Amino acid sequence: MQTLKQDLHSASTCADCSGGVMVATQKVSDEALVKRAKRGDGSAFGELMRRYQNKIYRLARRMTQTDEDAEDVVQEAFVKAFRSLRGFREKSRFSTWLYRITVNLALMKLRKRKPEVVSLDEPISTEEGKMHRELEDEATNPLERLLERESAEVLDAAVEALPPAYRAVFILRHVEGLSTEETARILGISVAAVKSRLHRTRLMLQQKLFHYLRSQTKRR
Repeated sequence: MQTLKQDLHSASTCADCSGGVMVATQKVSDEALVKRAKRGDGSAFGELMRRYQNKIYRLARRMTQTDEDAEDVVQEAFVKAFRSLRGFREKSRFSTWLYRITVNLALMKLRKRKPEVVSLDEPISTEEGKMHRELEDEATNPLERLLERESAEVLDAAVEALPPAYRAVFILRHVEGLSTEETARILGISVAAVKSRLHRTRLMLQQKLFHYLRSQTKRR
């Protein structure tokens, strides 16, 4: 993490090509900093980096599951944001735009690492035709039981095994605590698509955790 901070500090120093005076922290809005950065104030972009580096690292770490990849994603995200800043139309919040860049870079890392597992978007083929998967009864939902009784490590392992696109939705919505609408804007999909992915993510986690809970029950 120290290497990451040093690299980010170097990047913000290099970005200050205009010799602008460092802005006061926590007193200037993101919107104002973006406008100043677009005019060439490198210190303004440096403040945006300092303001979001921990959040972006946390998101990248949860997406990639490794420190090395997370550090790469964070640095690539800020470099891309800096180079693309003039094209940022400010129709969404800067944080939304930066989250979108980070998620896309993390997904690229994951796609290069291994093929995505078969998605549950496709219906099941049966003798009677195709049918969509359904969620189990809430009363026997292993995900709910796990959240109530078991350690976070087990859930983390199950989330890590999710296909990248579903992992992104779960992390943004349930770990980062963003709204469905904000998650949709970050991922560039509709609200309905976010809800659909969350539905299927819940089912995938149920399937993975059911076997764990069953094995734990047999041991007791």
